[in-house]
Amino acid sequence: MSPPSTQPVLLVDGYNIIGAWQHLKIARDRDGLEAARWQLAEALISYSAFKGLSTQIVFDAQYQQTIGTQEVKTENLSVYYTNLGETADTYIERICAAYYRQYLNRSLCSRLIVATSDRAQQLTVMGYGAEWLSALQLRQEVEAATMRSRRKHKQAKQSSGRFLASAIDPKARQKLAKMRFGL
Repeated sequence: MSPPSTQPVLLVDGYNIIGAWQHLKIARDRDGLEAARWQLAEALISYSAFKGLSTQIVFDAQYQQTIGTQEVKTENLSVYYTNLGETADTYIERICAAYYRQYLNRSLCSRLIVATSDRAQQLTVMGYGAEWLSALQLRQEVEAATMRSRRKHKQAKQSSGRFLASAIDPKARQKLAKMRFGL
C-alpha cells in the first residue's frame, strides 16, 4: 500500500464487482474479461476523481499467468493484479491489516473503504476498521456521482452564454466597444 495520506482509499474487489453489475457481466460474457475490466476502470476513473478517492481495483491472479503488477490509470485510480496464487481477498485483507496497524500508530489514511459483496470479506474488513460498500451501493454511488457531474457541467456550459462577449467582465466589454468604434 502506498504511504499514508489524508485522501480516502477505496479498494475494489474487481471480479466480484464485475460479477455483480449486470452490464459488466454482459460485457464479460460477450467481449471477454478484458472488456469488462476496462469498463469497470472507466466507470471508477470519474467517480474516484469526483469523490476525491485514491482507488485501487484488485483482480485475482487466477486469471493472469504473471507476477503481481500494478497499472496506474490516473492520479486517482490504479489496477492491481495479485501474484500468481494470491486472491484479491487475501490482498485486500493484507492491506486492511496494514491499515489497522497504521491506525494504531495514528499514521493512517483518513478512510479505507472496501467494495465487495462477499459476506466473509465484508466481516473481515470491518473487523480491521475499514468501511464496506456492497457492489450495489458502489454502482448506485457511481451513477449518482455521474449524474451530479453531468448536471454541474451542463449548468456551467449553459451559464457561459452563446457569445464570447458574455464571458468577459463588463469593464473589459466597455473597453472593447470603445476600441471597436475608435474612441
